[in-house]
Amino acid sequence: MANTTTPTMARSFLQVAATEEVAPPLRAVQIEGLVVLKIIKHCKELSPSLVTGQLLGLDVGSVLEVTNCFPFPIREEDEEIEAEGANYQLEMMRCLREVNVDNNTVGWYQSMLFGCFQTVELIETFMNYQENIKRCVCIIYDPSRANQGVLALKALKLSDSFMDLYRSNNFTGEKLREKNLSWVDIFEEIPIKVSNSALISAFMTELEDDTPVTQCDYDRLQLSTSPYLERNVEFLIECMDDLSIEQQKFQYYYRNLSRQQAQQQAWLQKRSQKEVGSGSYYVQIVISFCYGCFDRHLTLFSF
Repeated sequence: MANTTTPTMARSFLQVAATEEVAPPLRAVQIEGLVVLKIIKHCKELSPSLVTGQLLGLDVGSVLEVTNCFPFPIREEDEEIEAEGANYQLEMMRCLREVNVDNNTVGWYQSMLFGCFQTVELIETFMNYQENIKRCVCIIYDPSRANQGVLALKALKLSDSFMDLYRSNNFTGEKLREKNLSWVDIFEEIPIKVSNSALISAFMTELEDDTPVTQCDYDRLQLSTSPYLERNVEFLIECMDDLSIEQQKFQYYYRNLSRQQAQQQAWLQKRSQKEVGSGSYYVQIVISFCYGCFDRHLTLFSF
């Protein structure tokens, strides 16, 4: 009996191991309060510069748990410096693993200003992460809206239909219409749930102050606008550059259109002149033929 059941059990185990389990769709991102504070602190200290960092946690069913994070150093675009940045990430994850902290990469976070985050670089970063991590998210924080008392925190992922189209490298109008894709269908926003342990919740309850909020507390929200004004001017300059490029494209298109219309009009005039010339020549032939016949008839009937 034992000999007959063992191969069957072994085959079934191998079949189960070989069968790839389909992961459920991502429904929510559960992020700890400590991670939120780290992200806010990092983005606020270097604002209005754009910063980024690594997200660590666990992928549990339909929920992506974010339990820790660490910032990336700000670097210039250089191959040697990029290699140092990669070594920095590996070293940080090794140190976190040694102190028994979750070191599984579940995505990254980055700052944004005035709601500007839909860029080509973000899509390329998503595709690079997707090569090694099946489910990852990007948490975006806008420190400029914190002055208005808004926690501008979003969790984003690329839509499956857009990723399939991006991998095919076939961005044509027909394919976009076939997939029914527009710019609002590129990213999907995942609901965020902030969670804290029982000890942290109890500690925060003790820290609550019964003193009412004064006007001085509200005045702290009115920070200096010079850095944001400078950033707004930079965005305006970039938009003006894009506008000038589009105007040049339109002028080039209009010149080609005018040239083509002029050639078309010249061809039509030439064609009409040929038709008129051939028609008048035909009329002359008919008239001369009729006139010749008339002369011949007069000659026959002359006395």
